[in-house]
Amino acid sequence: MIARPLHRAEVLLVLALALLGSAPALAASGDASHNPDAEESEDSSAGPALAVVSVTATRIPEPVDRIPATISVVSGEELRARDARDMASALSLVSGVEAPAGGDAGPSSAVPSFWGLHEFDAFLLVMDDVPWGGAFNPAITTLDLNDVQRIEVLKGSAPVMYGATSFVGVVHVLHYPAGQATDTADIALGSYGSARGSAAFALPQWGSYQQSFAAQGESLGFADDREKVSDGRLLYRGALNLGPGRLSIDANLSIVRDVPPSPVIREGTALTTLTPINANFNPADAALNEDKYQLAIGYSLPTAWGTWDTLASLSRSHVDDVRAFLHADLSGAADTQNQNRTILDDYFDTHLASRFGSATLLLGADLLYGYGEQTTLNGNSAYTVPLDGSVVPPPTSALPVNEIGYVSDKRLFAGQYAQVDWKPAARWDVTAGVRLNETYESKFSSDQTLPPFTPTQEYDAQQASRDVVRPTGTLGVSYQLWRAGVNEAVLYADYRDAYKPSALDFGPDYQPAVLLPETAKSYEVGLKGAAADGRLSFQAELFRLDFNNLVVPTDSGFLTNAAASQLRGAELETRWSVTDDLVLAANYAWHDAHFTQYQFFDADANAYVEVAGKQLPLSPRHLASAGVLYTPQHGLNSTLVATYVGRRFLDEENTAPAGGYTRLDATLGYSFGHYALSLEGTNLTDRRPPVSASEFGSESFYLLNARALWVRLAYHAR
Repeated sequence: MIARPLHRAEVLLVLALALLGSAPALAASGDASHNPDAEESEDSSAGPALAVVSVTATRIPEPVDRIPATISVVSGEELRARDARDMASALSLVSGVEAPAGGDAGPSSAVPSFWGLHEFDAFLLVMDDVPWGGAFNPAITTLDLNDVQRIEVLKGSAPVMYGATSFVGVVHVLHYPAGQATDTADIALGSYGSARGSAAFALPQWGSYQQSFAAQGESLGFADDREKVSDGRLLYRGALNLGPGRLSIDANLSIVRDVPPSPVIREGTALTTLTPINANFNPADAALNEDKYQLAIGYSLPTAWGTWDTLASLSRSHVDDVRAFLHADLSGAADTQNQNRTILDDYFDTHLASRFGSATLLLGADLLYGYGEQTTLNGNSAYTVPLDGSVVPPPTSALPVNEIGYVSDKRLFAGQYAQVDWKPAARWDVTAGVRLNETYESKFSSDQTLPPFTPTQEYDAQQASRDVVRPTGTLGVSYQLWRAGVNEAVLYADYRDAYKPSALDFGPDYQPAVLLPETAKSYEVGLKGAAADGRLSFQAELFRLDFNNLVVPTDSGFLTNAAASQLRGAELETRWSVTDDLVLAANYAWHDAHFTQYQFFDADANAYVEVAGKQLPLSPRHLASAGVLYTPQHGLNSTLVATYVGRRFLDEENTAPAGGYTRLDATLGYSFGHYALSLEGTNLTDRRPPVSASEFGSESFYLLNARALWVRLAYHAR
């Protein structure tokens, strides 16, 4: 049964309840129940590079300048100044990273790329120390970017702490801890009848029990008048001193109601002009709806051997996925899918951090369990519509079903790990880690086809499994070349060996095999530091990643491990705090992401073509971004962010080029007392280039969202 859309009245009701629930916190925001460390935490996340600590690479707080890896930290203060509410905006000033909104997972999602690899499932998304969708695919649609303290971005894999789930990057979203919050509420109205609002407050403290909550809701329209987003998210955090340790609890609720757009088909060397840019060929009941519930409980215990931390997370998602994709021949025929799936994604980690002189030893074990079950009702060539988009296709309930698919997939990723961080001298830092991975996957798939899709009724079912036990590891070293006060220059290098079980995309096609894991080895060398009394921070790196066992389609449509690629390049990221209120950012990246092995099947030529040496699709050689952030606490404020994405190719044979483009986002506001009023705009140039490829619609591409304008009123309790 398809869940109904969340209407705007319901979104506003959620916001009203959130604001009413925050009233006690508003009244108590100035008393002793409000944790005074909140402002200190906010300031530290926005301060000079040397004041910033990271936990993504080491699990324990470590100054970014000492970690032998490329890490970018985006403060929550900056996110709110830029009103960055999706991954594209949040990561726009991180060098070499793209994260355009949309893609096959719907308009609430995104397709981030790191080091030139533009794949939805190649990076790891973490929220408050929990892999968010880690057992299957990054759960971007339910990611909560409200009340964020900071976002940490680790370039490359994390083969020790998170094992077999990341390759080219880790994005770790950290919210304010229990008892702390931004203490803000806002509401905004925007283009295409859009509305949104959010609230985040520290709640009154009960004895030693600290708590906070955050809520947000939105109803978004787009240039395609059928495309919609109606989402709501709630986060509650609590913490209590229990015995000699500290108990924490997180509860998340996400409700997503998306109506997806239609991707645009490539015709020859360019996107077709036969379909209007905002035409939608999905069935009348098209929807990408998800309800997700997550509960996490943690306990931190100081012991004679160090701090022992344990975290357990349980989550359950229910997804209804109803869509259609036009045939690549542009005949107007479309294949429909009506999918119903349930996903369980559970995580457990326990580790002990011990200090021995100048070294810190981390010993731990974790377990990631995933179970996914899906039934799909397909209508192959279910309807034919005019290419001008003038006809809304019928709902799938009124269409014949000629293929019934089923898949259940159980995944168990276990690991035991050890990592040492050794500082043999004041200028040196050596990090070495190893992990023993045990990955087990069991998959049952069935496919039943009916006439006229096949001449007779046919049925096939297969059970497949794969168990892999494999070590992974990392070795890194940093050396402080120079230091004068808070100014410094640190040289670092690292090596990482990682692997990742092949992803399950929950698509409509019958894919019974459990494929080999994809593997990667990466090498990185960089220089980072600060100058001008710590006001100028910089980070530059050279990298290379060799990627093997890539999963690619064959001429029959089945997937196989039959390709390899190499990612290499250079990235530069700089920040200059001209004053406490004025920050300038400038970044540049050069990427060379190419195939080193791949016999690509060209359907037009009906032959295999060797594309070794060709650039990966949608991977630009040049990326750049720049920002001006003027954010005083009172009076006029403004931000401007420009991102440039260079020339790319839309195909594996590099015959279909797509020109570069620039995106501009800006805010202009005025703060007075506890209130702020602002005008905001995204994609002000209104360019609509292809930014993501569909894995379900052949030769189909999603476009950059059209320009959107907003007016926002915000309240700050502090």
